[in-house]
Amino acid sequence: MSVPSKPLGLSVEELFAPFAPADDMPEYTFVAGDAVPPPYHDLLVHSHHMTVTVEAHHGDLVDVRILARKLEGDSYTRKIVLALQGSGRVVQFGVARVHLDFCSEPIREAIVAGKTPLGRILIQHNVHRFVEPTAFLHVCACPAVTKWFGLSEPRATYGRLAVIYCDGREAIEVLEIVAPEGDS
Repeated sequence: MSVPSKPLGLSVEELFAPFAPADDMPEYTFVAGDAVPPPYHDLLVHSHHMTVTVEAHHGDLVDVRILARKLEGDSYTRKIVLALQGSGRVVQFGVARVHLDFCSEPIREAIVAGKTPLGRILIQHNVHRFVEPTAFLHVCACPAVTKWFGLSEPRATYGRLAVIYCDGREAIEVLEIVAPEGDS
């Protein structure tokens, strides 16, 4: 995958816009998918839900913690972290904008309740889905990354922008940033 000048779907800035001023918006640069190094490559360069991917990588289920949310009509945007159930360690930060008009009432209620990771909700409700990564990011070692992941010092990491199609419709845009690997 080449480095996009303007990725499909929403940009990082557009995803953070409902939370302006977004003092935790990360600094980043676009990178090609084949330039994402291990283990980040296996965590990000695929068309699977990140919930399933980070759970498999860390060998533990994750819980969602909502940092901020905004509901405007049928547009629901939330900033979250995913934390391992066993240790509570945060393994992913994300922002998702969900077009709730593309969701059945039970799915809409589960998403807005904020108790279950988005990927798990879609899987449990057997929603036919496809995840399309639209860009890969090198995320700079900045105060936001340090805060999200509870690091003792700033460390760079990687992320992706993606569009999730549900039942053939572009229903969800996401920013997904994985925790830096190795000792902090």
